[in-house]
Amino acid sequence: MSEVLPSPQPGLRALVVDDEKNIRTTLSICLEGLGCEVTATSSGEAALAAQEARSFDLAIVDLRLGSESGLDLLPKLLKASPELAVAVVTAYATVDTAVQAIKRGAWDYLPKPFTPAQVRLLVERCAERRQLSNRLADLQSQLASAAPEIDLSTESPKMKAAIETLARAASSDVPVLLRGETGTGKTALARMLHDRSPRRAKPFVVVNCPTLSEELLASELFGHARGAFTGAVRDQAGRVESSEGGTLFLDEVAEISPVLQSKLLRFLQEKQFERVGEARTRKADTRVVTATHRDLESDLKAGRFREDLFFRLNVVEVQVPPLRERAADILPMARRFLRFFGSTLTRPNVELSPAAEELLLSHPWPGNVRELRNTLERALILWPAPVLEPEAFPERLRAGKPQGPQLGGDCSLEALEREHLLRVVARSKTMDQAAAVLGIDVSTLWRKRKKYEER
Repeated sequence: MSEVLPSPQPGLRALVVDDEKNIRTTLSICLEGLGCEVTATSSGEAALAAQEARSFDLAIVDLRLGSESGLDLLPKLLKASPELAVAVVTAYATVDTAVQAIKRGAWDYLPKPFTPAQVRLLVERCAERRQLSNRLADLQSQLASAAPEIDLSTESPKMKAAIETLARAASSDVPVLLRGETGTGKTALARMLHDRSPRRAKPFVVVNCPTLSEELLASELFGHARGAFTGAVRDQAGRVESSEGGTLFLDEVAEISPVLQSKLLRFLQEKQFERVGEARTRKADTRVVTATHRDLESDLKAGRFREDLFFRLNVVEVQVPPLRERAADILPMARRFLRFFGSTLTRPNVELSPAAEELLLSHPWPGNVRELRNTLERALILWPAPVLEPEAFPERLRAGKPQGPQLGGDCSLEALEREHLLRVVARSKTMDQAAAVLGIDVSTLWRKRKKYEER
C-alpha cells in the first residue's frame, strides 16, 4: 500500500475486526496515521469484549471472520452502541452481500483490495458524522435551555382524562385529533403521545399549518422537485418523508386548503403521495396527529372542511381543557415557570406574594398556558424584587374585573364555596394544608373538589 496522505482526525476511536493479521496491522497503521485511536481484534467475541471495555466511533468489520460471519456480528455491535458507524470490508464484494450488510445496520462498504485514500475517506466521513451528531446534541441542549421542560403533572380531572386517553392510544398507530383553545399545550401532548409510542426512537416532526401559503405548505408537507416553482433550485424532501417511522404533528389542521385536504386524505388512506412538480408516487410510514382550536362541526356544515377527512383524522379525539378550567394547576405551573426562568436569568428563589397569587388565580387566561408562561418570564425580567407583587404583571391583568363569584354579588352560596375552595387548593402545597385552612377533613375536601372541578 502507498503512503496515506495526512488527514488527521484526532479523537476518533476505531475498532478493527479481521481474522487476518496482515489486514489488522495495515488498517491499524492507516487509521493511526489519520489520528485515530485503534483497537484491533481477530474475532467477533473479542470485538464485543473490546466494546464492553470502551466506546467506539467507527468499527471496520470483515464479513468473513474464519468460521464466523461478520454479518452476524453487526447487529450485536449496534445493539450495544446504536450510534456506532460500522463499515464492512470483504474480498467477496457483491451487490447481495452489500445489501445484506446495509439491512443489518452497516453504514458503509469497503471492498478488498482497498487503498489508503479509501480508508482516509471513510475516516473523514465518520468524523463528519460525529461532528453532526455532536452539533445535533448541542442544538437539542440549546432548545431545552430555551424553553421549560414539558411537565404534564396536573390536578385537573379533565386534563388527567386527556392524558390517560393519549396514553392508551400511544401503542397504536391510529390518527389522533387534539381539540382545544390556542396555547393549552396541544403540542406538548402530541410530543407525549410520540414519546410513549413504539415510534419514540424516530422523528417527531411539527408543521404549523397556518403560517404558510397553500403552495408552500404543499411543498413543506410533501416536498418538491427541482423547478416545481420559482426558487425550487433542487429536489427537496418534505416533512412527511423526514418523519419516516415517526410521528407527523399537524398543528391547526383546519386551516389547510381543500386541495391539500384531498392530498392529506389520500396519504392517510394509502400512505402514498407525490412531491410538488413530480409524477413519481412515493410511500412513507408515519403516524399523523393533528390539532385545531376551531369548531370543526361548523366548518363541516359550511363546506370548509371535508367530512371524510374529519372522520379519518378523528379516530381518537381528545379535548384539551383551557387553563381557566384547571384552577388547581395555575399556581404550581406558575412556580415551575419561575424556577425555570429564574435559573436562565440568574434570578433563583423568586416567589409570588399572596396578592400576586390571587391575581393569577382571578385572571381568565385567554391565552392559556402560553400566556401564563410569557407573563411569568416578563415579570422576572422587569421586576427587581425577590417577591413578585401584582404590580409586576401587565396592567391588563390588574385592570381586569374580578373573575368568578364575588361576596355580595348575584351568586349562590354554592358558587362562592366552589370559588373559595378551588382557590385555597390551588395555593396550598398539600391537600392536608388546604383542608386545615377550610376547616374540613381531607376526605370531604377531596369529594368537594372533584365535584366542583368536573363542572
